[in-house]
Amino acid sequence: MKVALGQFAVSREWQENANTCLRLMREAQEGGADLLVLPEGILARDIADPNLVLKAAQPIDGPFMSQLVEASRGSDMTVMLTIHTPTGAERVWNLFVVLRNGEVVAEYRKLHLYDAFSAKESTNVMPGDDVPPLVEVAGLKVGMMTCYDVRFPELARRLVLDGADVLALPAAWVKGPLKEAHWEVLVTARALENTTYVVAVGECGERNIGNSLVVDPLGVAIARAAEAPALVFADIDPARLSHARNILPCLANRRFEKPELNKASA
Repeated sequence: MKVALGQFAVSREWQENANTCLRLMREAQEGGADLLVLPEGILARDIADPNLVLKAAQPIDGPFMSQLVEASRGSDMTVMLTIHTPTGAERVWNLFVVLRNGEVVAEYRKLHLYDAFSAKESTNVMPGDDVPPLVEVAGLKVGMMTCYDVRFPELARRLVLDGADVLALPAAWVKGPLKEAHWEVLVTARALENTTYVVAVGECGERNIGNSLVVDPLGVAIARAAEAPALVFADIDPARLSHARNILPCLANRRFEKPELNKASA
C-alpha cells in the first residue's frame, strides 16, 4: 500500500482549505497513492479565535465535504481527515471522515479531547462514544485515531487486536516545550508496541509543529516531513509487518485482555 501524507497550515477560510485538499488529492492520486491522510480539523483554524470551530462547523453533507467527496468520485484512493461538524447542541464533533469513490465510507468521533497543557478542547467539542471501525485499503486494514488519542495506548492496542495493520493519525499537534519530542516518542511507541505501521500527519503553521511521519512496525521512521507544507509518500509493506510480528510477538505474548471503552468516562 502506498500512502501519502498531506501536511499543510489550515486557514480560517474553509474554501481555501478545500482548495488545498483538492490539490493534495490530485497530487496524491498522480503519485499513485492508495491512501491520503490529511491533518486534524482542516475545515477552519484561527489561533486568535478558538471559537471558530463552532462558527465554521459544517455538516458532513455541507459544501466543504461535498467538494471533496465529488472530487474522489471515480478513484479508488482513500482519503482520511477530520473536520468539525454540528451536534445539534452547543458543541461540535471532531469527526474523522473516510471517503472513497464519491462516498463517505466511515466516520469516527474523537474519543479523547485535548484538555491538557492549558488547552480545553472539551469547551467546544463533544467526545465520541464508540471505538473506531476499521477500513480496508489495498488489502490492509486501517484503524483511525485523532491527535490526542495517541497518548492513550489502549485505543491503539484495541484497534490492532481488532485487526488493524496500519493506524492513521491526523493531528494538529500544538507547539510547546518538549512537544515535538512527545510527538515522535508517542507515534513511535504506538507503532513498536503494537508491531504496526503508524501514519501520523500533523498540521503545520504558526501554532502547530507539522513533523508528519510514517513509523514502521519495528519503530523505524521511513518517511517524514519538516515544519513546512509538504506531500510525502511512503510504502506500507505487508512482508515487513509479518516479519516484525514474527520476531517480536508482543501481541501473542500479552497477558491482558482486549481494552474496552469506558463510556461512563465521557
